[in-house]
Formats: sequence, structure tokens, C-alpha cells
Amino acid sequence: MQEKNLSSNSKALIVQSDRTLLLDVHCENAEAARQAVIPFAELEKSPEHIHTYRITPLSLWNAASAGLTPQDVVDTLKEFSRYEIPAGITEGFSLLMSRYGKIRMVQDSEDPDNRLILLIDDEAIRLEIGELKTLGKYLVKKEGGYSLALIDRGTVKRELIRVGWPVKDDAPLLDGEGLELNMRECCLSGRPFAPRDYQLTAASSVVGSGGSGSGYGVIVLPCGSGKTIVGMLIMSMLKTNTLILTTNVAAVHQWIEELLDKTDLTREQIAEYSGDSKSVAPVTVATYQIIAWRPDKNGDFPHFRLFRERKWGLVIYDEVHLLPAPVFRVTAELQAVRRLGLTATLIREDGEEGAVFSLVGPKRYDVPWKDLERQGWIAEAICTEIRLDLPERLKIPYATASPREKYRIAAENPLKENIVLQLIENHPEDQILVIGQYLSQLNLLAKILNVPIITGKTPNVERERIYGSFKQGEVRVIVVSKVANFAIDLPDASMAVQVSGSFGSRQEEAQRLGRILRPKGRNAWFFSLVSGYTVEEEFAANRQKFLTEQGYKYSIQKWDYK
Repeated sequence: MQEKNLSSNSKALIVQSDRTLLLDVHCENAEAARQAVIPFAELEKSPEHIHTYRITPLSLWNAASAGLTPQDVVDTLKEFSRYEIPAGITEGFSLLMSRYGKIRMVQDSEDPDNRLILLIDDEAIRLEIGELKTLGKYLVKKEGGYSLALIDRGTVKRELIRVGWPVKDDAPLLDGEGLELNMRECCLSGRPFAPRDYQLTAASSVVGSGGSGSGYGVIVLPCGSGKTIVGMLIMSMLKTNTLILTTNVAAVHQWIEELLDKTDLTREQIAEYSGDSKSVAPVTVATYQIIAWRPDKNGDFPHFRLFRERKWGLVIYDEVHLLPAPVFRVTAELQAVRRLGLTATLIREDGEEGAVFSLVGPKRYDVPWKDLERQGWIAEAICTEIRLDLPERLKIPYATASPREKYRIAAENPLKENIVLQLIENHPEDQILVIGQYLSQLNLLAKILNVPIITGKTPNVERERIYGSFKQGEVRVIVVSKVANFAIDLPDASMAVQVSGSFGSRQEEAQRLGRILRPKGRNAWFFSLVSGYTVEEEFAANRQKFLTEQGYKYSIQKWDYK
């Protein structure tokens, strides 16, 4: 075994009693150790020398759902650990992982209504579940467990994971209507096309062998690394009618363009379902907004019918970390359908990662951002925070403002305008996105720079025209609001200037950085402008922490403007 061939000092892992794993990337077996711990630990930080992984209940349940045993986890830690494993923590792993599989969900073969059964062998657990008020209206007591309606499959799983009982879902998945679909060897432009190795591995991790536990899950890959291609590969493997949900109309059009460019689907086989167009075809691409729309806050969601329009065999959730609550609700009803979540980060500021696990599926594959950067698949990014003072005339209004108004005063610091102009002048070869939160600030910047602006109010036709001009190099700078955070494919963007953000959101930082990570044969530049000695500085620290944990060098500069 490798353990016998390596001295303890050459082993890459340090296992700590708080269930964190420190990975020394300079050890000779660091890559082997990283691959070994990925199935049961979450990557938290990946700076230059030591990467930090954390073992959590969710990560252990991920591992159990993939077939790993507690002994597999312990053996891996022993093989790669530099020091003796702290006493007691391995017993904790066993207790947590043993919870997965204590409750199994299977089809009731004797029920004409296709109801499901929760099989619970342990009487104490069975009684505990029976006492849960949140499940009272869904479960009917039955010998050996409880019966539930097919439509409540996801809701029950979601409630059980909230109380620490992940369900092993062995109820069968339905086959959707078939659709012949293959990847092209050449794009429509004639350029050769071949999926990258990690994209093929990611797709295979979801499709699996086709048995129980296959056909659903989440893929975590950096922006710019080709998550869309992973989705198309899975479609080509399953060959079934597919519903794709994404964040906005621009993303809908990008999916359609990619499907036409890299698969043999025809335009007639692909439909758009959005605020602009509501048609349905074997492959239908829709926005979350249209699905979650309803005429009033107490009304029904009329577009939920899309989920029943065809016999879907696969539902793809693009940017799955953004799933709105109403789509969670309908996803809970779709548990018999194969499901794929795509995201650059599973971070949810509302802490609902467990709901993604129970309703969409466990994480099947991820890879550190810096790994793909080293391999040249995404651009190397240089992250810089530029701090500047508030002008004298705003210091007293800032000091007497409410907390929310303080943030806005700091974010809209008028001295940022001079810095934006200077940065653009300093980078004449770059194509630049100026990104912000507040429309008044963005409109003023667009006017000063004499460049186009895209906000939530910009008509889709106009958005497409501006994006097209940017891609063709006719426009070098565009100002964009938070609508550009998600699923916008601007491959030539090489620099972003963030003038304001959403209160330190790590999720937003990942998305904005992702706009400039397409490989271009040169560095990408990511600048954040922050008013010093204000609450904006505090929120920026949260975003900085996220970037440094992903392995990006993050420098802080002080600029003086009066």
C-alpha cells in the first residue's frame, strides 16, 4: 500500500479534531490525497500552500449516497494522514453515515395509486418520525413504516434531512419520452469540438451505471469551465426529452445557441419558454422567473403546468444555488424525474444547501478553481481591492445615516467615478465590464463613459444587441447591473470593475469573477472599489475571504482622490 511506501512527513493530510483536513499541496502524494477526500469532504479554502477541507454531515451523507462506508473514510484518512487521527472523530463519522439508509423510500407495488413507502426497521426511529408535526399531513402509518403520495416524495425527503435523517431514495425514476441526441465532432463554424476530460468525468458521475442512485445530482465547476457542455453530455447519454431552467432570457438564448452549435438537434426540436415566448418542444429552455411568477402572492403558479406539458426524462437546473422557493416546491413534486444541478458554488446565503441535496441530488463532482486555471482551462485572475476615502461633504451624512443608508452612501461614493476612468485608461487592450448594484450610480457611469448600460429594465432585444457588439469588439466597455451576475457568456471579457455589490455576498463574488474567466491567453483583472473606514469595507472583507479561499491572490491598494 501507499502508506507503507511513504514516510509520515511525506503524507499530505493533517486531520484535526474539528473535522477539518489540511492538505499540504507540496507533498508528493497531495493530488492522490485530494482525489481521495473529495467524495466525503467539502473544499473550503485553497490558497497557495495549504488547502482546507471540512467533513460535515452533508458531505458524509454525500459519501454514503455514493456507496462509501465509514470504514472507507477512516481508511482514506489513515492512508494519507501525516499524524495520528484525533481520538473520537472517526466514531462520529460512523454515527452520521449510519443515518443514511436507516430510512428507505421505495415504491408500494401493491398500491394502485403508485404510493410510496418509507421503510424504517428501527422502531425508535419509526416512532420519532411519526411524532414530527411537519410530516403529519403527508404520512400514513403502515406496517414497517409509512405510506406517502408520490407527489409528496420530495417534500418528505426535504423535511427529514432538516431533522438529520437523509432518505435513501430507492423508488424508481420514470423514463421520459425518448429523443435521439448526439454531440457534434465539429461546431457549426467548422471548428473541431471535443469535450474535456473533466467534463466527461462529471457527466459520467451523474449518469452512473443507470441503477439506483444514478441519474440525479449536482455538478460544481467554476464559471467559464463549460458547465453547459456537461449538461449537454448528460442529455446525449440519457437521450430523453429535457427541460432546462436558467436565470434569465439571455441565458436561455445562450443555451439554445450552444445546443444548436454542439449537438445535432434542429431548431424545431428546441423551444423557449420565457416572458418573451412560451412554446414547448422535446428540449425546452425556460427561466426561473416565469416558472415562479403568479398573478398575486396568494394565487397559484400558472406556469407550473410546464413541468407536466411533456413526458420529461431530465430536468436541468442551471445555477442551481439560485433555486427560488417556488421552484423548490415544484421540484419536490418531480422526484421521479432525473435531475441535474449545475453551479459554480453551492453556497446559499439562506443556508438551504440541504434542500438542494434532498430535492435535486447529492454533489457528484467538483474541482478547485485553481486546478483548472493551472491546466489552462480558465484564465488566471488577479484580484485587487482599491480603497478610497469618502469625500469630506459625505462624512457627516454617513455618520448619521441608518445602517442600510450607510452602505448605500459608501457604495455610491462619487470618487469611484475617477478611479473607473483611470482603470479603463490603464487597460487599453482589455474588454471591460463595470458592474454595480445601484442604478443611479450605473446610469451616471454609463453617461460619463459614454458606453451602453444593461439593467433589469433593458429589453431583451437591446441586451442581445449590446452583448453582440461587445463580443464583436465594436464596444470595449459596458456597464451592467446585477443581471450580469448569472449565466452571461461574454468570452472576450478580460476585466471587471466592481463599483458596488450585494452586502458582501460570496455567491455574487463567485458569479462576477466568473464573467472574466474564459481563457484568453492572458491574465484577467478583477477590481473592487471600496470606501475605506465604512461598512462597505466590512462587507468587502467577506468577499475577499471567499476569493482567497478559492486560491486567488487578493491585494489591497489605497488610492487618494479628492
